[in-house]
Amino acid sequence: MRNESNKMEEHKKVQIRLFRASDLDAVMQIWLSSNLQAHAFVDPEYWMNQESAVRNLIPFAEVYVAVRGHTICGFVGIYLNTIEGLFVNQSDRCAGIGKCLLDFVKQRHDILSLNVYIKNEKALRFYKRENFSIVQTKVDPHTHQTEYRMLWKQ
Repeated sequence: MRNESNKMEEHKKVQIRLFRASDLDAVMQIWLSSNLQAHAFVDPEYWMNQESAVRNLIPFAEVYVAVRGHTICGFVGIYLNTIEGLFVNQSDRCAGIGKCLLDFVKQRHDILSLNVYIKNEKALRFYKRENFSIVQTKVDPHTHQTEYRMLWKQ
């Protein structure tokens, strides 16, 4: 319990700011490691094969990073009101950083949507808790995993 308390205190020291080109390597490291950890039900090669495409697309998205000290500990990427990804370093999860990132973008958008794999139960619980509702069930054609399309409106 003490460790969780310390983590919650740590999130108060986090600042959220707009992505900079110099953040790309740190963001990509978080992206790959988080996908491999949270989506163990997807072939790891899929994520490794997507890395180059994601690296090229990130500068064109609306991306915000969570920074503690001089270290990026998480980020959220949005394109056309769709959250394309919200990722937090494994060691920083359950400390409120994901919620801080989500609250930050909710202040800038009246509507947000996202896709989440049904098997990613932690993320699904998180988004439900943050008032996203399921609007569609579909199969991701790339991973063949069932996912929910979720929506949040202000």
